[in-house]
Amino acid sequence: MPVTDSMFLMAESREHPMHVGGLQLFTPPEGAGPDYVRSVVETMRSHVAVSEKFGRRPADPVGILGNTWWSDVDEIDLEYHVRHSALPQPGRIRELFQQVSLWHETLLDRHRPMWEVHVVEGLEDGRFAVFSKVHHSLVDGVSALRYMTLALSPDPNDREGRVVWQPGLGRRKRPAPSELETKGASKGLLPFNPLDTVKQVGGLTGEVLGMLPASLKVVGTSFRDHDYMAPFQAPNTIFNVPIGGARRFVAQSYSLDRIDEVRRKAGATVNDIVLAMCGGALRAYLEELEVLPDRSLTAMVPVSLRKEGEEDSSNAVGAVIATLGTDLTDPAQRVTVIQDSVKAARKVMGELSPLQILALSAANIAGLAPGMLPGYRGLTRPPFNLVISNVPGPREAMYWNGAHLDGVYPASIAWEGQAANITICTNNRNLEFGIVACRTAVPKVQRLIHHLEDALSELEKAYA
Repeated sequence: MPVTDSMFLMAESREHPMHVGGLQLFTPPEGAGPDYVRSVVETMRSHVAVSEKFGRRPADPVGILGNTWWSDVDEIDLEYHVRHSALPQPGRIRELFQQVSLWHETLLDRHRPMWEVHVVEGLEDGRFAVFSKVHHSLVDGVSALRYMTLALSPDPNDREGRVVWQPGLGRRKRPAPSELETKGASKGLLPFNPLDTVKQVGGLTGEVLGMLPASLKVVGTSFRDHDYMAPFQAPNTIFNVPIGGARRFVAQSYSLDRIDEVRRKAGATVNDIVLAMCGGALRAYLEELEVLPDRSLTAMVPVSLRKEGEEDSSNAVGAVIATLGTDLTDPAQRVTVIQDSVKAARKVMGELSPLQILALSAANIAGLAPGMLPGYRGLTRPPFNLVISNVPGPREAMYWNGAHLDGVYPASIAWEGQAANITICTNNRNLEFGIVACRTAVPKVQRLIHHLEDALSELEKAYA
């Protein structure tokens, strides 16, 4: 098991579940009868063949060897992994969120493959929901959403009923051996060649030697450029405290057309407007609780570093820290300071190599590491106040077995010292916000949904 996977198992405790989740809402196809949701469950359970990734668990003894080695499971109990539930009356979205909160706070069983799917009926509007959760040691949030999207279809007449655990889902055609040798892309398929390794290390030498001056450049920028946000400049808030094991989950969809109109008038990016929405909502929420700090909150966010017209590149993304302008009352001014903050971070990273960008991003993310240690108590300011991330979702209307996907809401991880997480997902012409928070540290988290709508309305008025 790679160390990057095992660390999520080692860090997990009752107070710190380390799985990612997602809630999907579906409208049944026309003519669906009262037993339709049951047929959904039966269709899912009929996929008895399970891929290698979803058919393994931590090795025995669980908690020792299991933190470092995977064990294949011979037979998967799909009645355990695919569960059929119904909401209590009146079956509102509120009841659905309450149920998802309970599912999301419970640990996955390490004696089985670490994933669950809950199919939920009983919503008052006739829709049904699917809540999935997978341990972070198996997939991250982006990969989990990718699997979900691959199981869907843009064709409403597609009745294949694919599932995320079926073998070969999204598998790319394997290149010919000669191509593997040419590209050096054969992970586990080619013999180990020490000479190749020496060449790779030699190629990295210049990058490594450039780390120190690159680091000094970043430090110098943090002193000179007041727009550039470095770690540990955030104020202490109710989000930056030790957390318990109970969770709250809330979610909401917002029209991408509304956000795009504000973006166009403000001369900003969608990401800038999303951060301004979050900043306005967090300001109103903390002000309502009478715990708003004078200093602006900051967030760790992923930012595209591609220049205009540049081809897509997996290396052109960095994790930066941005201000949220929570110390400002004017929504337009909030957008401006967020733009300046993100531009300052992009400017710094634009002068670095891909490897140096990765190192700087890792340094920003490293602020989460102490929170993976049970019992951690921060002795300094938090590195940032919360994580606000976005994951790519479907870009067009999608269906599962004829049912229309109405919404897909991410459910991420709350960390020690990071009691709230906001993750945004694209879905056709909507942006779907999913908020996960510690139930004790972050009271009345559902108020954030209302404040997000208010913040977007204020931005629309500011740029009318």
